[in-house]
Parts: sequence; C-alpha cells; structure tokens
Amino acid sequence: MDNEKRPLRIALTKGRLEKDTVGLLEKIGYDCSAVRDKGRKLILPVGDTIEVVLAKAADVITYVEHGVCDMGVVGKDTIMEMSGKFFELADLGFGRCKFALAGRKGVDFYQGYGVKTIATKYPNVSRAFFEKKGMDVDIVKIEGSVELAPLLNLSDAIVDIVETGTTLKENGLEVFEDIAHISARLIVNMVSLKLRQREIESLIKLIEENL
Repeated sequence: MDNEKRPLRIALTKGRLEKDTVGLLEKIGYDCSAVRDKGRKLILPVGDTIEVVLAKAADVITYVEHGVCDMGVVGKDTIMEMSGKFFELADLGFGRCKFALAGRKGVDFYQGYGVKTIATKYPNVSRAFFEKKGMDVDIVKIEGSVELAPLLNLSDAIVDIVETGTTLKENGLEVFEDIAHISARLIVNMVSLKLRQREIESLIKLIEENL
C-alpha cells in the first residue's frame, strides 16, 4: 500500500501520554476502542483514517524521522535529548513536568572550582545546560533511579525529570535549579507534511480546538 492510501499513522509513547492522547482523540470523535482493548497488539486502528502505533518514547522519534509513522506524540524531554529531523507542531499541554538540577539538601552545588560530576538519564540535555553556564562537568549515565547517585557519592548532583518533587524529598534531595519545562508535543514527519498536508493540518486543527 503506498504512503498516500494507508491510514495516517501516529506513534504514541506508551503509558500516560498514550492514555491522554487517546482521551483527546475520543474527544474529537474518533473510535479508540481498539486501543483501549489492545491486549498485546502494537498497531491499532482508530476509526477508518488513523492507525496508532504504540512505542517507547525514543522509538516514536525514530519512527517519525524515518517516515514509517507520519506523526508522533512524545515528551519534550525526549525531543531535547535526541533532537532529529521532524517538525514539532503543537504543545499538547499534558504530561507536564520539568527538567531540574537536584542534589543533597543544603549543599551549595556551585561552590568551589573542581569539576562536578552529574548523574543523569539525559546526558545531552545535561551537557547543553552546563555548556551554557561555561561549566566543565563529568557526566555519568544512569538507567535506573538517578536519585541514588548523590546518596552513594557517585555524583555531586543529578539532572532528572521532576513532577512533584516527592521522590527527591523522601531521599533527602532538593531542586537546585529548574532547567526546562516539559510537556507532550505533536511531531510530524517532514515528507508526510508535504504529501498529506490537508489530512495532517485538518487533524492538527481538530486537536488544537479540543485541547
């Protein structure tokens, strides 16, 4: 099936962003029952004109960039970390949180001249933040609970996503500085936007009217 005949394909980040996007599509009037009762399926119809692909956040960007999905819904955090060739067309307003620099409560992070060590799942975001400050840092990439790093003296601070700050507080940590605000974004493949402009623009208009 060539690109123009198949349904418009939207990659959704599994989990909370998926649920919020499905809620939004239902508000517009799409039948999302197949996504609600998906079982283990990963490609699901939404009405007759849209197909939803469920993926991890980083893969949403890859699928949209390579054009196998026309559009995607992904957090600004993943966009900042990965970047890539696509258009970011709308802030969907849900999935709100922030990137923050945090560490042990009561510590003056900016004191002294030594090179600081930062633990994070987001090395590119962290590097860019400290480059703007003209600071040299060592970055340690952590896959799991980043909060452990300062507690184990692996790092002077962490760069992580903070929603309520409860996990930080419970572990004796605090936010030193906010880095960037994050929410779910609608991204679109550059070629799809040319080939399927009318379909994509009318869908985006519906989405924006129902945000």
